[in-house]
Amino acid sequence: MSETVVVVVPDADILASAVAARLVTTIIEAQAVRGRADVVLTGGRVAAKVLRAVKDLPATAAVDWSRVDLWWGDERFLPAGDPDRNETQAREALLDALNLDAAHVHPMPASDGPDGDDAAAAAARYRDELAAGGETLPHFDVLMLGVGEDGHVASLFPGHPDATAEGTATAVHDSPKPPPTRISLTMSAIRSAAEVWLVAAGPDKAESVGAALGGDTSLPAARAIGTGKTVWLLDTAAAAKR
Repeated sequence: MSETVVVVVPDADILASAVAARLVTTIIEAQAVRGRADVVLTGGRVAAKVLRAVKDLPATAAVDWSRVDLWWGDERFLPAGDPDRNETQAREALLDALNLDAAHVHPMPASDGPDGDDAAAAAARYRDELAAGGETLPHFDVLMLGVGEDGHVASLFPGHPDATAEGTATAVHDSPKPPPTRISLTMSAIRSAAEVWLVAAGPDKAESVGAALGGDTSLPAARAIGTGKTVWLLDTAAAAKR
């Protein structure tokens, strides 16, 4: 049964630093046990702060980044390099500064990629990449998620038909938040991770965080549970109604 941990810190800047430290430690421990680490990244304002904080941590030098595989929980289906893509944000905040093996960085396809604007084909391509190691999914040591004001995680929105998609990755059409077309890991893929971290900051997240922690399973955030541990990482404002 998954252990649930709630961590509350004073503000978004401290939250970013705390998540960054926890992430680096988790990667180091995974490499000690498995020889490598698989991490699923998220997007958003706090995620960018976290990645910038990782770059500034002295302990980051202890990670063998050539033995880290990086994946994404969701992506906006836009051209490569678009500033609104989570991949672009992550590269600018941290990845371009690391000694990464390019073969171990797994961005979701862009709308100008080999599948063109066919998001379903692009999602199928990502499913194939996830399974390239011989299993349906890699062993995700940690999967990070932002939490939306409406309780969405990745690009799985409450009440949206694509939120209950099967498989491991799905195309999302008519997203309630722009852009309307996205690619996302499915909930079953999210729930395969050893640790799921839900990161939220600001008063606009308090209602959804409180409802999800209270067990409102109509919210995808409430159903995002790790196989070993589920960690809610919050600032005081986001935790106000828990």
